Amino acid sequence: MDNSLLNLDININNTKNIVDDVYEIINKSRQIAYQAIDIVLLKRNWLIGKRIYEEEMRDVRQENYGLEIIKQISCSLTKKYGKGFSKSNIYSFYRFYKEYQNIFQTLSGKSFKVLSWSHYSILLSITDLTARKWYEKEALESRWSFRTLKRNIETKYYYRLIASQVKERVINEMLDKTKEYQLDTLEHVKNPVVLEFLGLSQSESLIEDQLESAIISNLQRVLMELGKGYAFIGRQYHIHTDESDYYVDLVFYNYLLKCFVLIDLKTNKITHQDVGQMDMYVRMFDDLIKQENDNPTLGIVLCSETSKDIAKYSILKGNEYLFATKYKLYLPNEEDLRMEIEHQKSLYYLHKKEESILN
Repeated sequence: MDNSLLNLDININNTKNIVDDVYEIINKSRQIAYQAIDIVLLKRNWLIGKRIYEEEMRDVRQENYGLEIIKQISCSLTKKYGKGFSKSNIYSFYRFYKEYQNIFQTLSGKSFKVLSWSHYSILLSITDLTARKWYEKEALESRWSFRTLKRNIETKYYYRLIASQVKERVINEMLDKTKEYQLDTLEHVKNPVVLEFLGLSQSESLIEDQLESAIISNLQRVLMELGKGYAFIGRQYHIHTDESDYYVDLVFYNYLLKCFVLIDLKTNKITHQDVGQMDMYVRMFDDLIKQENDNPTLGIVLCSETSKDIAKYSILKGNEYLFATKYKLYLPNEEDLRMEIEHQKSLYYLHKKEESILN
């Protein structure tokens, strides 16, 4: 064991309240643990980027050599370690090293201050170097959470601030709008990048309510029974882009249709936004995950509220006639889906009623 880990300085001012003192010990210990994870994750990504850069420099004459290396590494790492090593992620590591080649040369014990990888990954999206440096400095000094930094970048906080004559109003508005983000003590725990780095899975209790969870748990089994040729791929399937993280409730692969089938459940009446969201998921799968020999991805939006539009199908490519005649041969019947959702809702509310009586 590294002896430096045994000498971590956790300064605690003893008070007359032992419970408060223990709270402080735990909170400060967690802060140090989170920072340690951030530094190691950051160093890992920097080293990967450095190695790719060095390999690319070995043969600069070969066109697109760097992109081929990234594609090869992404494929190998995904097979060995699973999620977290898409081509876009590996490219981000490469860019991180190129933009921050000297970041670890300033490491000097306690004086070293660093943001998380999630912070740097979004900072890399800023092409204005002056703005990027300003956001980085503010995030460090003001201890902005990732969500605070992301929101401030998206709302052009830097540009609004320098253009404003009354800067206090802009600052106070930002502090008010991001107050909830700064108080989110679970942000680090919920961070999918950190969970993937540690080899852990995302906790479903943090990203879906109880009703959705109860229905989805049984829909997985029902869809396998009602449909033909379905192979289960994942639940709360994580799609990571340079901008954000997305989760699809259920993902299947149909080996008869040779395509991915995405299922998203909504606990209220279906909206145009729900269909638009599924279309986005379909585009992401076709762009990031679908293989060359796969057919276009199919998306199904299920609404838990009784409606004639209980199931909406979304497909952005291919022939509509093919969709109507071929795809529906292998899709569960809409009426069966409606009845199953209502059945699961009834069981869920009955279970909750029994719990309340017993308690």
